[in-house]
Amino acid sequence: MTDLAQVSLPGVPDKRQVAASFSRAAASYDSVAALQRTVADTLLAQLPTDLRPQRWLDLGCGTGYCTRALAQRYGAGQGLAVDLAEGMLRHARPLGGAAHFIAGDAERLPLATGSCDLLVSSLALQWCGDFARVLAEARRVLRPGGVLAFSSLCVGTLQELQASWQAVDGHVHVNRFRALSTYQQLCADSGMRVRALQVQPQVLHYPDVRSLTGELKALGAHNLNPGRPGGLTGRERIRALLAAYEGFRQPQGLPATYQVVYAVLHKEF
Repeated sequence: MTDLAQVSLPGVPDKRQVAASFSRAAASYDSVAALQRTVADTLLAQLPTDLRPQRWLDLGCGTGYCTRALAQRYGAGQGLAVDLAEGMLRHARPLGGAAHFIAGDAERLPLATGSCDLLVSSLALQWCGDFARVLAEARRVLRPGGVLAFSSLCVGTLQELQASWQAVDGHVHVNRFRALSTYQQLCADSGMRVRALQVQPQVLHYPDVRSLTGELKALGAHNLNPGRPGGLTGRERIRALLAAYEGFRQPQGLPATYQVVYAVLHKEF
């Protein structure tokens, strides 16, 4: 079995800080969330076609895009939407899609054992420090025969921004993510059968660095790591960052790579 002490993500942000950041971003999130919608659509396309869940759960529902897509497919009457950020729930609730919108933590779900047939989570679980605990909670709340489908981010995400900052100073400026091998190991040890697990890179392009960092802030996904530099970033360092990132420029603009992990797991018993 896996030594959990060796696979928990080091230096993860405080959950209260994550919740507060995404709550503040609720109003601006949808205006810059094209990637998030694409990833959600790709994840939903991987669900088993014969799946007919009586009760489904959107974990880390955000503004509810995936919630409403699940409702269109399976009906909203038995749907549950859970998020750590109260601000996201306040935004999503009036838009509908689920019977209940619940504040909750993926590492300690406020749901009864064996209460769901399908658990979907798109681009939320990368913020959880103990991913083994997340998988254990998913297995607990799923009924036998239930399905867990998630998308997340792994090492290599925002690699251009990280490399550019490394050329400037040694501080943590980019959120840390798990290695793909860690996702593979933890899913294999979860007690569920892994039906699919792969990584697909998505590359976005921006006219300049400020467009990228502004989008990250609007999403609530700007640098939340412990150890990040405090206070204002000096002008000289900003100029050095811009110069370093220019080395990555392509004809379409400055690239920002997201390494997206997609997984579908089956609870057999």
